[in-house]
Amino acid sequence: MENIAEQAKKYKNIMLDALDYFWKNPETGYKEYKTEAYLKHAFEKLGYCVTVAGNIPGFYADADTGRPGPTVAVMAELDGLLCPTHPDADPETGAVHCCGHGAQLAALLGVAAVLKELGALDGLSGKIRLMAVPAEELIEIPYRQSLKDQGIIRYFGGKVELLHRGWFDGVDIAMMIHTTNAQQTGGYIYGGGNGCIVKEYTFEGVTAHAGGAPHQGINALYAANLAMNAVNALRETFQDSDHIRFHPIITAGGDSVNAIPDVVKMEAYVRGADINAIVAANERINRAAAASAAAMGARLRIRDILGYHPIRNAPGLIPVMEQAMKQTLGNVTVEPGTVRAGCSDVGDLSALMPMIHPYVSGASGKSHGSDYVITDPDTAVIGSAQVQLQFLKLLLQEDAQQAKAVIQNYQPLYSSKEDYFEKMDRLNMDIQAVTYRQNHILLQTNKDRIEWSKQ
Repeated sequence: MENIAEQAKKYKNIMLDALDYFWKNPETGYKEYKTEAYLKHAFEKLGYCVTVAGNIPGFYADADTGRPGPTVAVMAELDGLLCPTHPDADPETGAVHCCGHGAQLAALLGVAAVLKELGALDGLSGKIRLMAVPAEELIEIPYRQSLKDQGIIRYFGGKVELLHRGWFDGVDIAMMIHTTNAQQTGGYIYGGGNGCIVKEYTFEGVTAHAGGAPHQGINALYAANLAMNAVNALRETFQDSDHIRFHPIITAGGDSVNAIPDVVKMEAYVRGADINAIVAANERINRAAAASAAAMGARLRIRDILGYHPIRNAPGLIPVMEQAMKQTLGNVTVEPGTVRAGCSDVGDLSALMPMIHPYVSGASGKSHGSDYVITDPDTAVIGSAQVQLQFLKLLLQEDAQQAKAVIQNYQPLYSSKEDYFEKMDRLNMDIQAVTYRQNHILLQTNKDRIEWSKQ
């Protein structure tokens, strides 16, 4: 236990072999069955008793010190992204690990291997829950909706789904290390990150001959374009401190070039650093989209789907992680006032329990881009495993005094898991936002109801 972090080097080959497998076999969220099978087999070979989710990918295994104390969850994410232009993307699916999750998984395997070493848990108190979790990248929304319609999942994010299933019941602290493309070798700790609402817009117009009779149609594509321009006009009203982001894509834009598009579909996120700021910005964005549809005489269906809660790293865990990174990597950058603009479902955990989500270097290229690769696996994988092991040691040694102090000083944002889900489920919405009655246009978003006379 005295040199627990150093023990990770013994398992370098196992970790790098795993990294190579995950890189060559990427799978997207709720489809990661090959990835799960590889890692599950490796855990069982180490002697772990594995609990699987069953109807979705994902598993956990507990390392119990045999002494009472807190439970710390150590997580890694199973899924990749879609980036068909990446040279290493799966030629059939377009999936690739241009997010660094493969490095997380390989490091988790190293942590698991060291914790099975004789004496590794000596002097520690409590339990360590090693978790391989699915579907962090919030993509392929129609596929996830189909799983929800079948009753397989209730939530689109893997950690949120597992939280709902009770996998974090009894967990006192959660942590996960992500890989970053920072040029300076070492660790990085920030204050938190954005949360988001997932959006689907369906603009409905009337088709007509695009050349011969466009006046007989209602162009749904123009309505969508107006909506994007209307939201762009709102951007300067978003406060910098809220870190609001809105970025749409059009997933269906018409069927024939010589016919007025009558159905146009758009997907988007509304991101922000505070849940109340997200809700307020989302309402204004919905109003702009609905007004744009009404301006063209089109209809608009809005579906808002619970995304992720903003991330807040527990203040009590930041100095512990900083110490672990200094002792293993040597160099660490700490910016507790910085909020990163990306989202993750670790944010949902951070609303209920002390959580920390730092980064280690080792990647290059653009995150989520076609040139992203792991160029320094010694840091991204072996270094990450060492940091996690040292972090666990610092938290759970000496009767877990550090962990107990963090738990005691933490203030959750919600009184319980049930309170959290009750409030978050209110963000889900499916409405016909623009409808037409005789003599009136009715615009309705989440809170607003506005009528215009057509005369």
